[in-house]
Amino acid sequence: MKRSKLISVGVAVTAAALLPLASATPAAADTSSCTHHWAGPQVCIRLEGRNAYNSVTAIWTNPSRGTRHRVVTMSVNGRSVGTRVARRVGSTLSAHWPTMDTGTDTTVCVTFRGISRTACEKTRYIGDRAQL
Repeated sequence: MKRSKLISVGVAVTAAALLPLASATPAAADTSSCTHHWAGPQVCIRLEGRNAYNSVTAIWTNPSRGTRHRVVTMSVNGRSVGTRVARRVGSTLSAHWPTMDTGTDTTVCVTFRGISRTACEKTRYIGDRAQL
């Protein structure tokens, strides 16, 4: 293959690889965190939103096959703010709290009843940079 043709192919492949990145919306405010244990239950929390307004999702990634639902508690800075019943979707259990004022620089945690592990994530003030 000629050198000029190789360069054209290389440019096209690079452009195709970068295109999804250029069109992606900023997700600086969306964060997630999981407990990191090699054995036993793994619990995750996902915050979606911006600044003080976030929705919260609690996820138990590896429940036993027979577990269909479980109560999960959300806390903000150590204070319980609500419970939900997590339901099985595929191989995980999850519960969701709609967008609310979680505050900024606060620690949001989720704990599934009967599991000693807690997943936490800190909210952050990111300003207006996530707006398009």
